[in-house]
Amino acid sequence: MHPLQQWLKQLDRKRAAIPHFWRWLLLIVTTIGFLTLWAYVAYLDSVVKAKFEGKRWAVPARVYARPLELYPGMNMTASQFVQELSSLGYYDAPTPKISGSYRRKGGAFFVITRPATFWDGKEPSIAFRAEFSDGVLNSLSRASGNEPLNLVRFDPMQIGSIYPAHNEDRILVKLSDVPPQLIKALLAIEDRDFYEHHGIAPRAMFRALFANLRAGGTVQGGSTITQQLVKNFFLTNERTLTRKINEIIMALELERRYGKAEILETYLNEIYLGQDGARSIHGFGLASQFYFGRPLNELHTEHIALLVALVKGPSFYDPRRHQQRSRQRRDLVVDALVSLGDITDKDAKRFKAADLGITKIAASGVTPFPAFLDLVRDQLKRDYREEDLTSEGLQIFTTLDPLVQRSADRAMVNQIHQIEKYKRLPQGQLQGAAVVVNVEGAEVLAVVGGRDPNFAGFNRARDAVRQIGSLVKPAVYLTALKNPQNYTPVTQIDDSAVSLKAGDGKQWTPENYDHQEHGPVPLYQALAHSYNLATARLGLAIGLPNIVDTLHALGVEREIDPYPSLLLGAASLTPLEVTQMYHTLANGGFLSPLRAINAVLTADGKPLQRFPLSVERAVDAASVYVVNTMLQAAVREGTGRSLYSMVPASLAVAGKTGTSNDLRDSWFAGFTHDRLAVTWLGMDNDQSSRLTGAEGALRVWGDLMSGISAQPGAWPVPDNAELVWIDPANNLRADSSCAGALQLGFIAGSAPANYSPCAGLGGAVDQTINWIKGIFQ
Repeated sequence: MHPLQQWLKQLDRKRAAIPHFWRWLLLIVTTIGFLTLWAYVAYLDSVVKAKFEGKRWAVPARVYARPLELYPGMNMTASQFVQELSSLGYYDAPTPKISGSYRRKGGAFFVITRPATFWDGKEPSIAFRAEFSDGVLNSLSRASGNEPLNLVRFDPMQIGSIYPAHNEDRILVKLSDVPPQLIKALLAIEDRDFYEHHGIAPRAMFRALFANLRAGGTVQGGSTITQQLVKNFFLTNERTLTRKINEIIMALELERRYGKAEILETYLNEIYLGQDGARSIHGFGLASQFYFGRPLNELHTEHIALLVALVKGPSFYDPRRHQQRSRQRRDLVVDALVSLGDITDKDAKRFKAADLGITKIAASGVTPFPAFLDLVRDQLKRDYREEDLTSEGLQIFTTLDPLVQRSADRAMVNQIHQIEKYKRLPQGQLQGAAVVVNVEGAEVLAVVGGRDPNFAGFNRARDAVRQIGSLVKPAVYLTALKNPQNYTPVTQIDDSAVSLKAGDGKQWTPENYDHQEHGPVPLYQALAHSYNLATARLGLAIGLPNIVDTLHALGVEREIDPYPSLLLGAASLTPLEVTQMYHTLANGGFLSPLRAINAVLTADGKPLQRFPLSVERAVDAASVYVVNTMLQAAVREGTGRSLYSMVPASLAVAGKTGTSNDLRDSWFAGFTHDRLAVTWLGMDNDQSSRLTGAEGALRVWGDLMSGISAQPGAWPVPDNAELVWIDPANNLRADSSCAGALQLGFIAGSAPANYSPCAGLGGAVDQTINWIKGIFQ
């Protein structure tokens, strides 16, 4: 064969082999590409499955105030009741038909409560009538049949949440609990073919693509609800081709694995619908509370339309900032409901004419009661991990009383403003704190942490350790009165100068506030007028270690140094610690740790833990009763006497003012038979506030207590004690007819045997009987 022919033949063979090579290469590349795509789809599928079947959301713990409980005879005005209803998101309706609504006519109310879950079970919705007059709830009855009711309990007010780190917040709702009209409106606006497509709608995507290309920007979206869920739930908001491809693949996988109902329910809980500071509002359940202050099932059509309108752009259509925009978008949703045949044209006109209906102030995720929430956190941290509190949706029922808290907030703000003005103090520097407790249950009802009660900063009620001044004196007198053979309220002690060398080698020479000596005075007057010299002599006589033991028995856990200066208040405590100490006095000598939580429930309402009342006999009841009657004298005629210009004279108050050195701290601790409050005023820099206890903290206390329903009443007399009339002119027994006579407690058998001449014939008879009894004993 010719060499040229041979070369051409070889060339033909090579040419024939080339297509075969490329076919193999194409097959290999295709296979690798298919396997890569399959692996990538499998990876995205695993991402979808892992998150969708796992724990989908970290739901914050929700913290609630005490539930409002109505009962016939309770002290409450009609105005206070309206305030309570308003704080719970109840609204005044011409004809109440659904839960969360009411109607008022003067002092008469027709109310439909919301169903609620509590630690002791569920409360169904109830329609009832209530009538108030003269500050009292006179009657309570069912709306149908007028059957009398002994008690009505309301759903509690949410006062805060404990959030996860990313600050997402949501109230989870089930699809069956969502109003059908909301579902119809949502699908009509966002995804009409939701129940027909398999995750994506190619026709809608191409239509949106051409519209956007024509406009030169994004003017139309083609994403289905499933794609929107994927974007919010799994992906970021970046606008890239890769993200869009991932969105399509994951949407298809989501629809392949899960049903439409589950996808829709997840979307309803995931969709972003607003911003509250650092807190992001997710889901229609929380959005309903955030914008309207009520749950989803209480919304009207115009409210539902507004929520659906926000899906397109919560910031752009924010109804609090852009009312016209949000109204136009809402009306578009209303028109969509007309096109579906869900409402009539006549209804649509009425809904479009309606106001947006949003609350003026958002239901902020930042608690309005930060100081109280600090106590809740402290108590919870002893029993729960932080991740449980921020992710499990726990329901925490606290002891906070919103009416008492508001009164405490108002009193602190008002009095600080007035005090700064009349004392000419530097504006904005005087600080304060207050703690209010229910005596019987040791429940903390209110806490104020500073002059701005809503500021979530330094909590002075919990963390400000300040000298307590004369607040320590009841412990000194209580220690003495444990020995009635030597000390009774009318035992004379010497209020004269005293001087001794302290432990540091310096001379300790106390003085009275008025720089006077008052000579021999009975114990009750020494405490009532807060005489330092008499108290110092008494404390030194009974022993400093014994007084320290009494302070610990009253509930003070902090270490106390037994120095002589302790007798006049050199000890430093927080207002909360002072409250614990005085609560033992108010509670008749029983020590009960103060508590801010009643119960903790899971997200689905199952009880996790109760916080029962713990009670321990710490101090003899009779001795405490005697001191308490002396503290009543301190308010009636002593350093606290100005209090009765602020509270009713029928309110029996036992209390003690406190003033630290150089007028740095102003204190008042006082209690009735059912309420205890401790108030403090001072400067953070420890400079002089120029306020005594009576000039500062007592005014806050009186203003606070005048605004709450403290009940008039007397403390029961213990078996081994008695209440005796005393004539202050001679400290002998008296009766109510004696001028200036006052009642003081005595341990049985320790009261004066002799009667004052002012007691008259009755006193003489009693004295004769006692003389005869003494002969035969």
